Amino acid sequence: MPQSQHALQQREGFAYIDEGSPGADAPPLLLLHGMLGDLSNWDAAIGALAGAGYRVLAPVLPVYDLPMAETSVAGLAEHAHAFVEAMEVAPVVPVGNSLGGQVALLYTLRHRASVAAMILSGSSGIYEERMGTGLMRRDSRDFIRERAAVTFYDDVHVTDELVEEMYQLVNDRERAVRLIKMARSTKEHTITERLSRLADLPTLLVWGRNDAITPPDVAEEFRERLPRSQLHFIEECGHAPMIEQPEAFNRLMLAFLNETAQRSSEMAPRG
Repeated sequence: MPQSQHALQQREGFAYIDEGSPGADAPPLLLLHGMLGDLSNWDAAIGALAGAGYRVLAPVLPVYDLPMAETSVAGLAEHAHAFVEAMEVAPVVPVGNSLGGQVALLYTLRHRASVAAMILSGSSGIYEERMGTGLMRRDSRDFIRERAAVTFYDDVHVTDELVEEMYQLVNDRERAVRLIKMARSTKEHTITERLSRLADLPTLLVWGRNDAITPPDVAEEFRERLPRSQLHFIEECGHAPMIEQPEAFNRLMLAFLNETAQRSSEMAPRG
């Protein structure tokens, strides 16, 4: 797994990054990575948010480490809840990409009082195009490279390191089985009809215009079903804007957080 440039901490069984100002008036940001992602995906976002005075918490999501019976989106949402409880930081602003977005949504639906606002990017939860069971063709790094390229607009991001990490993953039977179970869980825990329960929640939707996994019409449906949401597309960008277009992604996040702080008593402006 690629190493984040930020220090990993341990507490009560949780592994996480904690950057920024613990005394900030605004709620902490809770960064939730995707199924095949890791904390390094958030490096640029963590730097930008912490530099602006926000506290940023990014837990490792145990996609491959939960007991088999708990390996699901719901299991990850409860892990996120337990982490927030252990850190004693509620309310928070969940920021989720891909599977992390669906975790953020389910966490928010279950623990609404613990959430001040939400930021979603390429979120699953409505529908997504699958990378396909063919990813489990264990003998082909070239095939894995081809499928991984679907994530990005520019395949320069499909590094040899990424391909090798995915190759090792699908050749590890225990992890591969959990990956398949987690992927199935994203279908079982769709939240489309429950989004009306979040009608009052300030939400930012940041989507890659060229997202081939959760296409732009998914973002449009989120906007329609979340009345207090605002949607921004980033051009020449795929499924992971925080990796592929970090400056644009961070700019939109900070603008939303500043705007929300000005209009919401839940997120008081910082002095």
